[in-house]
Amino acid sequence: MKFTLSWLKEHLETDATIDEIVEAMTLAGLEVEAVENPAEKLADFTIAHVTHTEKHPDADKLTVCTVDTHEGTKTIVCGAPNARAGIAVAYAGLGTYIPGLDFSLDKKPRKIRGVESFGMMCSTRELEMGEDHDGILELDPKDHTIGTPIAEAVGMNDPVIDFEVTPNRPDWLGVNSIARDLAAAGLGTIITPEIKPIKGAFPCPQNVRIESTEACPAFAARVIKGVKNGPSPKWLRDKLKAIGLRPISALVDITNYVTYDRARPLHFYDRAKLSGDIIVRMGRDEKFEALDKNSYTASDQDCAICDEAGIVGLGGIVGGESSGCDETTTEIVIESAYFDPLTIRRTAKRLGVTSDAKYRFERGVDTGSLVDGVELATQLVLDICGGEASDVIVAGEIPADPSAIEFDPMLNERLTGMKLSHDEMKDILESLGFGVKLGPLWTVTVPTFRRDASEGPDLVEEIARIHGYHNLDAVSLPPLPGRREPTATLTQNRTRLARRALAQRGMSEAITWSFVLLDHAKIFDGGDDQMRLDNPISSDLDCMRPSALIHLLLAGQRNADKGYPGAALFELGPVYRGTEPEDQALSIAGMRRIETIRDWAGNTAPDALSAKADAIAALAAMGANVDNLQIGKPMGSYWHPGRSGRLQMGPKNILADFGELHPAALKALGIEGRVAAFEIWPENLPAPRKKSVSKAKAALELSEFMPVHKDFAFIVPESTNALDLIKAAKSADKALITDVSLFDIYQGKGIEDGHKSLAIDVTLTPKDATLTDKDIEIVMEKIIAGVAKAGGVLRG
Repeated sequence: MKFTLSWLKEHLETDATIDEIVEAMTLAGLEVEAVENPAEKLADFTIAHVTHTEKHPDADKLTVCTVDTHEGTKTIVCGAPNARAGIAVAYAGLGTYIPGLDFSLDKKPRKIRGVESFGMMCSTRELEMGEDHDGILELDPKDHTIGTPIAEAVGMNDPVIDFEVTPNRPDWLGVNSIARDLAAAGLGTIITPEIKPIKGAFPCPQNVRIESTEACPAFAARVIKGVKNGPSPKWLRDKLKAIGLRPISALVDITNYVTYDRARPLHFYDRAKLSGDIIVRMGRDEKFEALDKNSYTASDQDCAICDEAGIVGLGGIVGGESSGCDETTTEIVIESAYFDPLTIRRTAKRLGVTSDAKYRFERGVDTGSLVDGVELATQLVLDICGGEASDVIVAGEIPADPSAIEFDPMLNERLTGMKLSHDEMKDILESLGFGVKLGPLWTVTVPTFRRDASEGPDLVEEIARIHGYHNLDAVSLPPLPGRREPTATLTQNRTRLARRALAQRGMSEAITWSFVLLDHAKIFDGGDDQMRLDNPISSDLDCMRPSALIHLLLAGQRNADKGYPGAALFELGPVYRGTEPEDQALSIAGMRRIETIRDWAGNTAPDALSAKADAIAALAAMGANVDNLQIGKPMGSYWHPGRSGRLQMGPKNILADFGELHPAALKALGIEGRVAAFEIWPENLPAPRKKSVSKAKAALELSEFMPVHKDFAFIVPESTNALDLIKAAKSADKALITDVSLFDIYQGKGIEDGHKSLAIDVTLTPKDATLTDKDIEIVMEKIIAGVAKAGGVLRG
């Protein structure tokens, strides 16, 4: 919604500046989006007087002008045919930015065919004030003194305010209602002109029949004869152009003016083009050409305005070309109706049509403005186009006024804490158009333009809004008795640490939809009919996701398509396997695209073990004892059968799946190349026995003595997991053995078929004294014995 400052002042007597008005609107709940002041764009342009001209010595079409400016007398070379002595012009000095040409003048004088030019005299197009480019802007020097800002001289110092209208306040779509709220907030006095009824000179000859009272409860009309349609007066054209509307003709411009001035949409019919009665009914699959140059077909769900010959428009949305007004119109029918908001919204959405009338009717137009709208339009038509008006008729029944509200004045303090006197609250409500009858419970009558107010809390909101939310006292909530538990849960603390750990490993966190395409859900072992959405927000988001990997993979492919192939993304969020509460689980999912890396330092591309390292880092950050985890195989069909694994605590407690994704799954998603990924289930981590996860890392403990490294090679059956052997070696002496790592696997000559050799490096870290040879031998014997129990034999 846009309006100019001067337009507002036709309804509000105020000395407030534009900044004060914008602040007051914001504090009163009107969300100002922008303020455009044409004077700011034209600030560098001033009035100058041309005192002498002569032909350019080397160019027939150029004129050398002597110009008196606020900077002194200047010589300006001009190519405009109307450049001559005795006129006032728009002067742009050196270095000035010309908005219509989108460039700045040089800061030094420029020679044009040998003559220096010290500035520019501008046309209206160059100032973005119009489309005229045949000559420079020409004004009377008697009316405009040298140095006057050009914006002031041509009346373009009128700021335009653009603000967002909330759906519950359709009255704000009229400048008069904005003025009313600002006056209530103490910014001035409301001076909206009263609409005076115009006595009809003859009975209304146009009959109106309403066959669908649900879609159109009431229809007010009047005929005006002897009108002369033509261009609107300058004041009306300037008003509409200032807010971005294109002037068309006097009759059309009047309807637009009333729409924005009073939030009352109107429509004028050329009565000579109508056949018989105006009939309001539901459509019958009738097609018509609309005034917006489009064709529409009205179904039985749409409110159609018709005559005896057929449809002439969609009620409350758009009129038909067949009955539109043009320069030949001499007799009009004024329509001021009330249409059902739901019907308007449904029709506009189905047909994809938008208009200023539709925007207002779908929110709810003031039911008390039907006759007033006719009277205001009549006065404007008579003043601008002339003619003679008939009586006003009203077909149907105007909806009843809103019900009065029984209001307890103590409710205001209970809900807001604002201690206002009864007089203050009464004054606020009355200034907003409410009627107040005092008593133990107030009886508050609601104006027809405020149907959003229906109960006591609505009135409290109005009182608080006008008094000012910024005047609310800052009062802390009373402290709760007893000990308060931390607000974050154990899982929340754990996942926060996991997210940090993954970010430290170079991964970027993403937030994606919990909805996916049904076909994609099936690839990840989901997509049951019970998980389909009844009303999806998009056709490609029609199912609850069984895995958070789906959108991460698609995002990684989009990055690759745009030249960024090395995506490494993770997400914390829910996944859904069924409709029961226990079927929802929290997941940390991540993926790395496996791309060939050309690196002088020998860095390699991510692989399945990279995904394992990511999962282990996240689990370690959440407090899991990653050294004791077991390795298994994931159950999901989307994992690569030979390049994936599972981290678990026992056979039933699954903590994470990791590895490469199955090529078939990637192909079905449209993913090119290979991808390593992981899925972690943080809720499966058991709670710590003694204390919750610390927000800080434990203190680093270093031994003062040098560690000792010993290498062992054990022969084990080929089916033996290396992790089992490592655990057996590490458990031989938990006090001294601080690390065990696998550094070689060998199968071949010297090793029995069906067996393999696993070589490990054992780190011994003494705590109290340097280890002797005997101490080391004792530990080595323990390691050999421990590994023997796991099925390993020391290799000779």
